[in-house]
Order: sequence, then structure tokens, then C-alpha cells
Amino acid sequence: MTEPGLQIREEPPRQKDIIKLLSELDTYLNDLYPPDQNHLLDLTDLEGPDVIFLVARIDGQAVGIAALRRHPYFGEVKRMYVSPAARGRKVGATLLTAVETQARACGYRLLKLETGPLQKEALGLYRRRGFIPCSAFADYPEEPANLFMEKRLV
Repeated sequence: MTEPGLQIREEPPRQKDIIKLLSELDTYLNDLYPPDQNHLLDLTDLEGPDVIFLVARIDGQAVGIAALRRHPYFGEVKRMYVSPAARGRKVGATLLTAVETQARACGYRLLKLETGPLQKEALGLYRRRGFIPCSAFADYPEEPANLFMEKRLV
């Protein structure tokens, strides 16, 4: 069951409450991994024409974010994050469904992502949603801090 009052929409990332969520995510990832092992899209990248940026709001308050980066033959999940106060309320699963819906609308049959081995909750979500391991893609280096996953979209 979806959280009452939860809405997910495409929004511009350059908003005060969104920048706060991005900053929280950056801090979280920088606490887990060395900076050279974080492959983050910055605010300018998130505003680019190859990115669809989604915001989850509960009763108007931004509680989660995710982006779909468009590549020539697949979509990529980027910047997926749910604020700690909203975790356990199906926000992440709903955001991921929205990313998958956007990917299908773009004509993609494949969705990929890069994450790290220390993000246990994220890995659990991705596995539950049908993502399986795959090889490195795009310009990501093959290294122990990088886990690559993909999901066929039908």
C-alpha cells in the first residue's frame, strides 16, 4: 500500500528542499566511500536534457528524489534517496516504480544502475524489484566499491 499523501512528480532539482536532500545524500555517500568512488551527478548535470528528475512529496514536503539518466540504449537510475524520516513508508519503491515508468515512456527496455556494497537498504530494494548483477557500463570503472545492476523492462 502506498503512503497516503505521497505524490511523485517531475520537478526541477534547483529548489531549496531538493538541494537539502541532495546534500544529505552526498554526506551519506561521502561517509561510506572515498570521494573518488562516488559517481554523483551535480545540480547542473541533473538539470541537463538527458535527465528526468523526480521528487517524492508527502503532503507537499519533499521526502525523496530519483533521476533517470537517458543513454542511447538504456536508462540509468541516479541520485535515488529517501530522507530518514520517510523510510519504511514505501517511498523508495514508489520512486523506483516512477523511474521505471519514465524509462518505458522513453522507449527503454533496459534499466541500469551503479551502487555500492555498503548501501544495504538500497541493494535490498533493487533486488526485490528484479535488478540483477551486470557488468560495468558507461564510463564507470570496474572496482570493488562499484556494484552494477540491471533490470529488463517489459
